[in-house]
Amino acid sequence: MIPATITTLMGRIHVLSEAVANKIAAGEVVERPASVVKELLENSLDAGSTRIKIQVEAGGKKLIQITDNGCGMVRDDALLAFERHATSKLKNAEDLLSVATLGFRGEALPSIASVCRLHLETRAPDEDSGTIVEINGGKIFKVEEAGLPTGTSITIRDLFFNTPARKKFLKAESTELSHIASLVTHYALAHPDKHFELHSATNAVLVAPPVAGYSERVYQVFGKEVLDQLLPVAAMQPLERIGLPQPPPWRKQEEDEEQTRAEPGEMRLHGFVSKPEIQKLNRNSIYIFVNGRLIRDRLVQHAITEAYRNILPSTVYPVVLLFLELPSGEVDVNVHPSKTEVRFRQQSVMHDFVRDSVRAALMKARPVPQFATEIHAHPTASSSLTPGARGATVDIATWRALNSPAPLPGFALQAPAPPPETGRLGFGNDSITVEANAAVALAPAPQPFIPDDGCTPPIAMEPEAASDLAPALVSLKPLGQIRESFILAVNHEGLWIVDQHVAHERVLFEKILKQRAAQKVESQRLLMPLVLELTPGQQAVFSEICEELNLNGFEAEPFGARSVAIKVAPAGVEAAQIEKMLHELLDQFSREEQALNLEKVRARIAASIACHAAIKVNMPLEQNKMEWLLAELAKTECPMSCPHGRPVVLRYSMKDIQKAFKRI
Repeated sequence: MIPATITTLMGRIHVLSEAVANKIAAGEVVERPASVVKELLENSLDAGSTRIKIQVEAGGKKLIQITDNGCGMVRDDALLAFERHATSKLKNAEDLLSVATLGFRGEALPSIASVCRLHLETRAPDEDSGTIVEINGGKIFKVEEAGLPTGTSITIRDLFFNTPARKKFLKAESTELSHIASLVTHYALAHPDKHFELHSATNAVLVAPPVAGYSERVYQVFGKEVLDQLLPVAAMQPLERIGLPQPPPWRKQEEDEEQTRAEPGEMRLHGFVSKPEIQKLNRNSIYIFVNGRLIRDRLVQHAITEAYRNILPSTVYPVVLLFLELPSGEVDVNVHPSKTEVRFRQQSVMHDFVRDSVRAALMKARPVPQFATEIHAHPTASSSLTPGARGATVDIATWRALNSPAPLPGFALQAPAPPPETGRLGFGNDSITVEANAAVALAPAPQPFIPDDGCTPPIAMEPEAASDLAPALVSLKPLGQIRESFILAVNHEGLWIVDQHVAHERVLFEKILKQRAAQKVESQRLLMPLVLELTPGQQAVFSEICEELNLNGFEAEPFGARSVAIKVAPAGVEAAQIEKMLHELLDQFSREEQALNLEKVRARIAASIACHAAIKVNMPLEQNKMEWLLAELAKTECPMSCPHGRPVVLRYSMKDIQKAFKRI
């Protein structure tokens, strides 16, 4: 007789049903509508398609339809394709050492079919008729023959209709469409010999007929201006035998002679890298393809960063479109369910090859570094700004709306935030400890003060002094400027340093918001309309925020297929800055993970206008101008930080000064 305790334990482990297993797999493969498009698009490319058309509605939530002219499938294959781990790409385990196709795992179709209503139409070229398959939530609903053209058409409706918890985490329609547009755009760049189309319910987002080469494709998709800013790069390097996969022991003798005769192959690299004057605030404009597969890889990312060392500032990033080609046995693509991460067998060789190739292209063009002189205010402050300080919980639109834009999931490349480094200011034995990667807190305190309006304070301040910040600013007497960028001022509390750019930015930000609320935004008419070329992702965002742009002093209207004409712009912004400001805005919104509500859009636009209209660094200010700026800053509701979270003021209190000089 089995004891009761053992009987109880035996009932804890059970095998999951096929439906549950498919939904778990869907969570790994189907992250959002763009993930569905990626899997189906890669299948179309593997099928030898030369023409691919994609139709989406509601950002892919309601409809995703991909039609191609590839090899199609016979009836039995069409049904077998929806079985888990069914694939035409692999036959045995050894094939995993040399994957030459974009898809191979055999999980995408059953995983997608388990969370949507799927309609498949397909016909092989040598078949008289095609096959129609309908699947609802993973269950086959209908299978029939029909007269169909050669190729495959898959229609996905009501994504996540049977998993509402997953569906509610999808973002705004424009955000999801932007992810899809970015994905299709870059696969179109990787395959210039193929025809790509992407249509939304309202317009054609991308139409890219076949062209002769990669340069022509860049010109076709992004325009002449972008192509002129890029430098071509091409290189080749033979591979050594180090790292090549070896046959198993039982086959080693059979294949020893063949392996000896086989050439290890070579690595090839081609693509485009940007000139030094093109500077991005994150890595989202770096796209890497390995054997036609869009991937993210820290090794190649680091190699690109090393290539631009001493050419670009360390805080900005280039635009890179890089295609790597190497023997399939040299790269392992079976390391992630979504197949966006790879491992190279000869990592150091690949790293140095990419670094040296990109560096050689930059040196050949002899670019002149042009470092940015304006402080582009973007969130850099961490939640804990002094050693040992607690993190601040923030909950207002100004901070949440202007926080770091999220990258494209699965495709964006982001390095982890560097750990805080501790440095010391040499004032003798009792040095003051500060964080090297945060704003220097000149008034250290055990707990940072959090104002009632929710603004994140850039420095830790004593609670009793923080409430008197505005009067303290009014009493400041400016002494001068440090390198014509920071105002040095004093009052009875101590020594203050004010960043003139972000201080003016805070003043203008609140002024613009008040003018917008009163519908009295100041604007200026341009002498000649400014025509902007938009990417497909930017176009999707522009259609959603154009009304709010008009209410904030812009007058913009469509001008051609993917262009807009700017006739009126906000007052105070130089004409040369208008194009840059709008491109930054559209890029930020296209990467936004949260829904675009009116408050967020309004705050982001006001912050961008304020940033580009504010006093710049390296600008000398007269005494009366410095006094005016400090007085206006004192009138603001949140004088501690700019709209993007940068610190505005730093203070060195009298107590700290006395301690540094051993007075107390």
